[in-house]
Amino acid sequence: MIQRGLRWINGWSMAMKHFLFLFMGTSVLFGLLAWNNLQDAEQLFRKQVLSDAQIIIDRTNLYLNAYLDNVQNILLLLSTRDDLLDEGHEEEAVRVLRQYAEKNSTLYRTLYLVRSDGKALSNTQVYLDIIGNPYLTKLYSQAQRSYGVFISEPYESPLSGRTVAFVLPIISKSGGAMKGMAVIEIDLVKLTNTLAQFMNSKDQTFTIITNKSNVVNTYDSSWPLFYYTLLPYDTTMFPPELKEDFVTEISDLPIGITEMDGAKDKLIAVKSGMNRLGWYFIAFIEDSFFYQNVIILYNNYKTAALVWLLILLVSSYMMSRFVTYPVRKLVAKMDRVHDMEVLPTISVQQDDEIGRLAKSYNAMMERIHHLLTETREMEQRKKQYELKMLQSQIAPHFLYNTLACISSLAKQRKIDEVRETIRSLVGLLSFSFDKSDEFVSLEEELEGLRMYAHIQTVRYGNKFTIERSIDPLSLSCKVLKLTLQPLVENAIFHGIVPKKTEGLISIRTVVRRGRLYIYLRDNGVGMSGEQLDGVFAERRKAPSKHRFTGIGIMNVQERIQLHYGVEYGLRISSIPQSGTLIRIVLPVQSVEEMKVSNN
Repeated sequence: MIQRGLRWINGWSMAMKHFLFLFMGTSVLFGLLAWNNLQDAEQLFRKQVLSDAQIIIDRTNLYLNAYLDNVQNILLLLSTRDDLLDEGHEEEAVRVLRQYAEKNSTLYRTLYLVRSDGKALSNTQVYLDIIGNPYLTKLYSQAQRSYGVFISEPYESPLSGRTVAFVLPIISKSGGAMKGMAVIEIDLVKLTNTLAQFMNSKDQTFTIITNKSNVVNTYDSSWPLFYYTLLPYDTTMFPPELKEDFVTEISDLPIGITEMDGAKDKLIAVKSGMNRLGWYFIAFIEDSFFYQNVIILYNNYKTAALVWLLILLVSSYMMSRFVTYPVRKLVAKMDRVHDMEVLPTISVQQDDEIGRLAKSYNAMMERIHHLLTETREMEQRKKQYELKMLQSQIAPHFLYNTLACISSLAKQRKIDEVRETIRSLVGLLSFSFDKSDEFVSLEEELEGLRMYAHIQTVRYGNKFTIERSIDPLSLSCKVLKLTLQPLVENAIFHGIVPKKTEGLISIRTVVRRGRLYIYLRDNGVGMSGEQLDGVFAERRKAPSKHRFTGIGIMNVQERIQLHYGVEYGLRISSIPQSGTLIRIVLPVQSVEEMKVSNN
């Protein structure tokens, strides 16, 4: 039987065999991947919920620690007023307690001051006188054995209901003996409701127990109906309380995540370490909660699997008949691509999609080779220009002339001018030598230009002035450092100084359509057409000894195009004896975008 089946399969065509194997193999692979993804999704969702629960517990402990700090602060403030425990100060003591209670009504229920003779004072003195609080005697006995703030176990207070007391012994300032104690009974209901706000779902709840396995309080969203509870309650008493065996079980839980039985379903318990109050916070998550969203994912996978099988049936057949051989040939060629210096090409004999794909592959390989070559050349040129920037940053003759001007001003006792010139020189040198970032804001570039212009004004007097018309939106735009200074320097030495008359340099900026336009104009000697055609050749000339840096117009142009592209850079127009206009076009980009584009 098996041999007959094998002979029957051997009689199929290659296309049919490929179709069968492709269809079956892909179907099995899809099924395994779908099952694995479902399992991973379930595990990831489970981890996420447990991680959220751990975060909630951490936030809760932080809140409880802050709560303890607030209570301790109130107790410490009360301990400083030991005079309130003196006879004859009862009214003052009650007034102070009421004042603290009103300011902290969301935190505390009842405040007490208990004297050594057993006299108790409270913010609710009338109720205390009528009902009393027999638990204060026990607290006083514990306070006599304590040296600081201690927290009681949960108990039922006649004035505060179920509560926990924070107690601080008050020591007399004169004799050092215990004069009484300050007690704060907290509002556990409000505290629990506040902590419940951290929970994300009705499928989650929590309980707080002390280090002596006593339940501080428990939150359950089904209260007061108790028609469905996550935790097992003893409903024979009112209000219902957790069953004793369950309390014992959660007290013995290790720190971390544990599975356990709940009232009806399995629970995931996340227990925190003991906080500063000596309490353990335990979050409970219903186990079925992890599968609610996974069931939706299961249904989506069922629908997707049916559609996928139909598509796979058709596509596998088409691939087997028409695509198998040319695709395998194309893949074999592509697998041989290891060295981009040697480009493997594919002979194209078809005009269909596979043939066009082969042509695109050949064109892509040529383009990649061209781009790699071009990128290497541009990176090399960029490194050369950056090295030139660092090597020719400051011209020594500029420093010599500037210092000579400062010396001349000092001899003339022009102290203010000396001080301002030195400040401009220091600021200009700091701006130039700062290698932390090649990009600066336009506002910083203009400030560096201002310091440079001030130094040149000291040297040449009122030979030139600079006017600025700056678009406020452009001040935060980032530009390459030392973009404007070389152009202004060129305008001074080649345009205004040779003219022998007072010159004007105007700078105007505009932000429009995602681009920054900077216009720099001077009324100097201008340039002829021949001079204008050769202006970018100045990078091959030695820099003037009067320049601040070795950066010329060509350097600025190539730095801009290396960083931004050929569509950006300088455009120069000039009229002899009238002046020169330079337009700089830059993209409006953030520093992060510039750094990414340069990597």
